[in-house]
Amino acid sequence: MIYCNEPLATHITLAHGNGGHYMRQLIEQLFAKHLSNPILDIAADAAILPPISGVPLITVDGFTVEPLVFPGGDIGSLAVHGSVNDLAVAGAKARYLSLAAIIEEGMPVALLQQVIASLAATAKAAEVQVVCGDTKVVPRGQGSTLYLTTTAIGERVCEQPLGMARIQAGDAILVSGPVGDHGAAVMLAREQFGLSGELCSDAANVFPLCEAMYELPGIRFLRDPTRGGLATVMHEIQQATGLGIRLQQQAIPLNAQVQVLCEMLGYDPYYLACEGRVVAVVDQAQADAALARWQTLPQGKDAAIIGRMTQNAAEVVLQTELGGERLLPELEDEPLPRIC
Repeated sequence: MIYCNEPLATHITLAHGNGGHYMRQLIEQLFAKHLSNPILDIAADAAILPPISGVPLITVDGFTVEPLVFPGGDIGSLAVHGSVNDLAVAGAKARYLSLAAIIEEGMPVALLQQVIASLAATAKAAEVQVVCGDTKVVPRGQGSTLYLTTTAIGERVCEQPLGMARIQAGDAILVSGPVGDHGAAVMLAREQFGLSGELCSDAANVFPLCEAMYELPGIRFLRDPTRGGLATVMHEIQQATGLGIRLQQQAIPLNAQVQVLCEMLGYDPYYLACEGRVVAVVDQAQADAALARWQTLPQGKDAAIIGRMTQNAAEVVLQTELGGERLLPELEDEPLPRIC
């Protein structure tokens, strides 16, 4: 039965998650309306996917952010970007996506429409299809409005192996653009500090940035610095390799608004999340070529070589603009909860 002639309620109720009339109405009139494609079958429990020509890769991720809509994006676009980016830095192009939505009772349907429409538009731009999903509704006060979980399937398009095991002393470290924009933009959107600004999240599909590196001789490793930011990726690399890392503060791109905000509130921008940046580790001999590739792309115009791997003490060291040094410790406390 199709319920298209019956208008949706204005807010989510528990009945929208009970598997009956109102849940079917929600799926047909909201989710299927925005996510419709030849593979999606809302009457089936699984999707039959066309064969993938390359080696398949799969990733899963959950998304929670407050507020749900922020400058430069929302939880819907974030869910797509986060999933396709995890595959991109692993050398794969995302093809298919599953979507699970956990909705809190009382969520305005208009807001849910906005988020799912944004998710659909972002998926279309990334050339990825949402092929199956699930919907649950939890009682008021138990769900923080909306959680999304995605599983992405893609095919490997990078023929070179990528991984921390390939990193060597002397390798160069690059970042594709300013760090901390997403974390700072979400912080401003919360309006908890009486501050405002025009800063937007950097949330974006990083596949073009990664694709530019796939055929570069000497590419070792790619990673998107999401939760925990640049500093956390550096610690993951250091712990996996046992090598030291030396970063140059003056080389790390940072938007002025992010720097001012962090100085005012006591945050360190190197630990703030990015959702549209890539960290690359490459053979030192290929560093300039890698930088040139990124700087020809709109997303990489502010890319920079920010440091190198060392044989010295297994620490993450930041050489400051004044010529001193300070250690970047491993993140322990969550600096900004519900960020991605």
